[in-house]
Amino acid sequence: MLPDLNRLKVFYHVHRMRSVVAAAHQLHLTQPAVSQQLQKLEAELKVQLFTRLHKKLVPTASAERLFQIVEPFINRLQNEVPYLRQPYERPAGLLRIGAPREFGKEYLPRFCRTFRRRYPEVSFQLKFKEAMPLLTMIRDGELDYALADVYYNQGEIFGFGNIFSIDPLLTERMLLVCSRDYYSEHIAGDHTLRNLRNQDFITDEDDPSILTLWFKHHFDKIPESFNIVMTLDSHEALLSGVKLGMGLGIATGHLIWEEIKRGDVVAITTARDTMINMISLVQLQDKVPTLTEKVFRDFMLKEVQNDDIQERFRSPVDD
Repeated sequence: MLPDLNRLKVFYHVHRMRSVVAAAHQLHLTQPAVSQQLQKLEAELKVQLFTRLHKKLVPTASAERLFQIVEPFINRLQNEVPYLRQPYERPAGLLRIGAPREFGKEYLPRFCRTFRRRYPEVSFQLKFKEAMPLLTMIRDGELDYALADVYYNQGEIFGFGNIFSIDPLLTERMLLVCSRDYYSEHIAGDHTLRNLRNQDFITDEDDPSILTLWFKHHFDKIPESFNIVMTLDSHEALLSGVKLGMGLGIATGHLIWEEIKRGDVVAITTARDTMINMISLVQLQDKVPTLTEKVFRDFMLKEVQNDDIQERFRSPVDD
């Protein structure tokens, strides 16, 4: 049996504000009424939801799990209710879209602007994260779409099974690069596995999975470890570290094209083709899309075929 929905609404506000008083004010209820609703919900669920610590409410583990279920529903309801009177034949309402940080910041706002010019009743909520968090948010119903990195040699998306529908959008070239000075001092034309695995590395991910993929692709071997000298949380900062000569890093080709052409940055090549990263439009496979989601999907698939965008994504080492 489902819990009482009014009590879940009270719980949502108490959890979000960490205060019965503030939640009562938000809900236009008395403080005793909010406390009573919480007590009834705890009795209904047979769990304790909050503990009081120094006049503050601290959610229990059960409360955190419940909030993860309730929050997306209430947020979506709040965002969609204003559009209920919109006609079904025209896109309207909120689209929740995730994307890789650098790609998302560069391209997604302009895509949204163009889409809203055609359909002004549509609004957007954008999340910029790495691929695994984005796919998790898709799985958990927190995003309608994600523009996610899918490496062509990665195979099935590990840990998720066959639950996604994937539409390829753009092909990125992922390059191992370093500054010209670092190259002269440490590489000097020696692109062998033996030399490269002993170098200093910079990464913009919490784990060296992108480095692992690069070595696996180019040498069919993975070094036992990497000497990571700096970990950053943005690709832009990684490129700064590379240009400063701190070591080797994996860069997205179209973001460092000009530096490679000028010779400020050197791409490490091997006999293998450049490693490919596919930016794909991902959604749940079994989800029935709304009209707005269908129209946006078709729009994105067409928009990325723009000649200017395709030209920017050509590999520097292909010329």
